[in-house]
Amino acid sequence: MKILIIDVLGSGSVGRYATLDVIGCGPRTIAGVLEKLGFDYDLKPYYSVLSNTSIFKDFDVLMVSAMSVDLPMARRIKRLWDKFNGGLSIIGGPLTSDPYEALVKAGFDIAFIGEAEKSLVEFFNKFDFEDIESIKDVKGLAYRVDSNVKVNDLRPFMSRFELDSFKPSVKVVRNYWSYYACRIYVEVVRGCSNFLRTKIMLPDGRKCNDCGKCYSGSLSDRYYCPMNIPPGCGYCSVPSLFGPSRSRSVESIVNEIKGLIEMGCRRFILGASDFLDYGRDILVEPEPLTDPLNPPPNLNEIEKLLGSIKSLESEFSLKIFFSIENVKPSLVDEEVAKVLGRYLRGTPTSIGVETGVDSYAISLGRPSTPSQAIKAIRLLRKYGLIPYAYFIHGLPNQDVNIAIETSKVMDEAVKAGAEKITVYRFSPLPMSAFSDFPKAPPSHVDAVGKIIVDKASRINSKLKDKWIGAVLDAYIVNSLRGKGFIGYPFIHGPVIFIENSKVASKFVGKIAKVKIVRVVSDRALSGIVLDSS
Repeated sequence: MKILIIDVLGSGSVGRYATLDVIGCGPRTIAGVLEKLGFDYDLKPYYSVLSNTSIFKDFDVLMVSAMSVDLPMARRIKRLWDKFNGGLSIIGGPLTSDPYEALVKAGFDIAFIGEAEKSLVEFFNKFDFEDIESIKDVKGLAYRVDSNVKVNDLRPFMSRFELDSFKPSVKVVRNYWSYYACRIYVEVVRGCSNFLRTKIMLPDGRKCNDCGKCYSGSLSDRYYCPMNIPPGCGYCSVPSLFGPSRSRSVESIVNEIKGLIEMGCRRFILGASDFLDYGRDILVEPEPLTDPLNPPPNLNEIEKLLGSIKSLESEFSLKIFFSIENVKPSLVDEEVAKVLGRYLRGTPTSIGVETGVDSYAISLGRPSTPSQAIKAIRLLRKYGLIPYAYFIHGLPNQDVNIAIETSKVMDEAVKAGAEKITVYRFSPLPMSAFSDFPKAPPSHVDAVGKIIVDKASRINSKLKDKWIGAVLDAYIVNSLRGKGFIGYPFIHGPVIFIENSKVASKFVGKIAKVKIVRVVSDRALSGIVLDSS
């Protein structure tokens, strides 16, 4: 049996040309499971199969990894599979938190919900191609029987030791376009420690009854809400889908990065909903880490991890880049910022601010307030990190006054040291508390959203101007579209469209000096490769 894995993460409907230098960890994790089981498989990013649809004929099973926003591309891939093959189709990733979307709208046969590793092992031990009901007892699955969707019980979350027993594939990175220049996500923490709940009334009338269990109950008790409100920030499904935070061992993370370096990779993002959860779960086990505030960060484990990764530079005699994905503002203090600055100076990290009103943040189920976020940005900048501040427009109960205060906090974030403001439009995610709220309208037709989005646009335009004249070290790659060349800053910065193609052609696959000459958009710059690179 030959299996084809297709990575459509972040592709949406037309493809993610602005962030092609990102390789996620989910598909590599599934590839690692198939390697462990001894299957003959291949992994391809969506753009590879769209340009070579004949590849579908060579496989027996299709597996697709997708997020909720990727429904159009997942559906497109499935239609091509049916046209050229028609065999068994499986889908996994956050999109499957709504089995109806995965199985009916996208048209797949089987969906893996949440953590897939153990479910995959059991699935391949039990599945009978002649009898779909052979998997009726496999936890974490949903499947179609004629026109009906059947959803099995969710699988209990793995322990950190079980998580460590599965090793993501490293060899498959070479199947991605210009993989050597890409930012490779390496999972260090799975899940989230925020088991607080939103205090906003949900569309069906459920509302927090202030029982206090989220704040003062035992760590195990925080799993359960008497009002059956999903845990975490109201707009987020991570705690429901992937459970409380669990850390991979330093050894497993470092070995994975070593393998990726041997494949030719040099840029790594340590993936986690909150990097500062790393090792906190060890401090409370055997209880689950369901408290986002206590205990404080486990700096011993964090230093052990970061120091071990940093030592790979001398071990391999080369320069590598690594940064952390997100940090929870409420866990950032002077000592934490100092430790992070010791290893991550000059690298970006994301800070979720989301809103400008402290009381509203608490009502959303946030573990941090905007005030704490500004303090965290200031401390991280003080010790040399580059904070990016994130906000959301269109959230439930977000009114004009909240939008005005949010725009003010954006200014505060920049004064504190944020180098970029990113605004997302609220979209209800299945298995989140806000799953039944309507999707926010586009900002151009919503006065409240427009205040937030326009403010961010003005700020980012000013912030981008500082790039003009800067000289950056950047990987030079051929454009995936076949026209011209692109530069990806080695450490951090927006994608760069290269203007002097003749010079750039000499440096494809290498790091060159690129001078920024103009701002193209809030996501892109334009520059020239210096011939003396």
